[in-house]
Amino acid sequence: MTDISISIPGEEAKAVAAGITAQEALKELLSKKQRKQAIAVLCNGEATDLSATLQADTVLELIQADSDEGVHILRHSSAHIMAQAVKELFGQDVKVAIGPSIEDGYYYDFDRDPAFNPDDFVAIEERMAEIVKARLPFERRMMPIAEALAFFSDQGEIYKVELLKDLEEKGEESVSLYQQGDFIDLCRGPHIPDTSWLKSFKLLRVAGSYWRGDEHNPMLTRIYGTAFSDKKDLKKYLNRIEEAKKRDHRKLGKELALFTIQDEVGPGLILWQPRGAMLRKLIEDYWKDAHYKNGYELLYTPHIARQDLWKTSGHLDFYGENMYSAMEIDEVAYQLKPMNCPFHIGIYNATKHSYREFPVRWCELGTVYRYERTGALHGLMRVRGFTQDDAHIFCRPDHLEEEIFNIIDLNLQVLKTFGFADYDVYLSTRPEKYVGSDEHWDLSTKALQGAMEKKGLAYEVDPGEGVFYGPKIDIKIKDQLGRSWQCSTIQVDFNLPERFGMTYTGQDGAEHQPIMIHRALMGSLERFIGVLIEHYAGAFPLWMAPEQARILNITDAQADYCSGIYSELRQAGVRVEQDLRNEKLNYKIREAQMMKTPYMLIIGDREMEEGTVTVRKRNGDNLPPMTPQEFADLVRKECEQGTA
Repeated sequence: MTDISISIPGEEAKAVAAGITAQEALKELLSKKQRKQAIAVLCNGEATDLSATLQADTVLELIQADSDEGVHILRHSSAHIMAQAVKELFGQDVKVAIGPSIEDGYYYDFDRDPAFNPDDFVAIEERMAEIVKARLPFERRMMPIAEALAFFSDQGEIYKVELLKDLEEKGEESVSLYQQGDFIDLCRGPHIPDTSWLKSFKLLRVAGSYWRGDEHNPMLTRIYGTAFSDKKDLKKYLNRIEEAKKRDHRKLGKELALFTIQDEVGPGLILWQPRGAMLRKLIEDYWKDAHYKNGYELLYTPHIARQDLWKTSGHLDFYGENMYSAMEIDEVAYQLKPMNCPFHIGIYNATKHSYREFPVRWCELGTVYRYERTGALHGLMRVRGFTQDDAHIFCRPDHLEEEIFNIIDLNLQVLKTFGFADYDVYLSTRPEKYVGSDEHWDLSTKALQGAMEKKGLAYEVDPGEGVFYGPKIDIKIKDQLGRSWQCSTIQVDFNLPERFGMTYTGQDGAEHQPIMIHRALMGSLERFIGVLIEHYAGAFPLWMAPEQARILNITDAQADYCSGIYSELRQAGVRVEQDLRNEKLNYKIREAQMMKTPYMLIIGDREMEEGTVTVRKRNGDNLPPMTPQEFADLVRKECEQGTA
């Protein structure tokens, strides 16, 4: 039998007989303690089952159960175990679709009438536990695609058959199947050695899901679950889910009277209530001031434009499915804007420009409209009408890297002010479908890279995720629960200036094309406010709290005095409300705390006599008595510190 060479990185190679399994090879190379947590291996860089046979020289690397790749494999295997449990419990009438691992867990899609619901979870989890206890091995085998089609057709698994037919059309001759017990699934793998490796799992929720994401296809039931290599990690994750439920911006938005969404108006369209409108105003005011200080000028543009504008920009070709249908005005087709960019270009093209004017920095809080499927709408996070904190910078080539650097500086400053100091940065490169020359794409990409490196920002490359007209930097902020949110983006664009014939007169007297930078720091106000609500659990810092203080009287005798203080504080710029109802003080305090009001000003006979207020913080701490003016000064100083 032919010998092959096996090794692990940094160690001496060893000769063994070909056909040895990866698990057997590890026994030749490592101690039992060293390989104890190996859930799979990398064979020459490719993730592989431990049961895989080695036929050529191989460098092996362990995939530990608690590593990112190990947890991914564990969750994928958990999806298979869940599908096995479902089939065994609910019979062959249940059809299985796909079951991948995802961030924080996995899911599996099932076709069943009636649909599954959370009441089914107890039985499914109990059956999964029995399968785990049985230590069923995950066995991989290759099967000719024609044989696989016949097998799954006999099983009535119509979704597997459709997937196999697609593979057959692509020229695939064979496919891999995995079996544990009597359950067989179409899968590339790899998987855990046997079911006993799944020790910590939990089913989480159900949702509807169209087959292959197409609303014209059957609606399936998607069961979500999660799995971890350690029970402590599972417990920590479940606690985080419970905390996330408490912080849900839709729940808090209703409780704190910030916004409402009504069917009579239309799904995905936000109605801002007074408290929410005040929160939004505070954020907008800060945004405008920060941009003015950084050399931007403010623009306002319309909500609709002639359809021809979107043809010129390329949005109809590349973005048409996200735009709303045209409307006819004076026998001319108009459409709601999905972007602000062409309007800013229109303002630029309204006058002649010299090289001396650059860079030109324009910003707008511009409301745009994009089609989202009803099933994808989610509170403030996914809507049909939203306001972008948009800006466009027009510059010369020699300004490009410095302008990107300045945008990054402003971006991080704004995020820090709102309480986000933890984030991940990505460089999104050229997609499969794009416009413009390769030369311009390379120049844009290098400028983005150079600015990030100059700033000392660590970043990852996100291949193919750029927009159709240029590469971009994406910044994903992390909230208090460690969840990532896509907000900030910086995009370099040579395409639109060319399409719209933008020029400036250079130092040489000739006409040149400016470079356009698209930029959003918060992404959209709606989404960003949704993230803020969940980040702070509705208890906003004082500078952005819609209601900074609430005046509470102890008896009716202090009502007039309270009203005077109310007027005085409002004149001093404090956002204050008063609760003069004939209710017990503790009841009014509790209500103010539930509304996350930072300060409660309690007034009884003593305070009225001394011309002071007793200040109670929302966490229950009390401050020394102070005059209304002293309290106004306290608020002002705390707000200045918050936005410094």
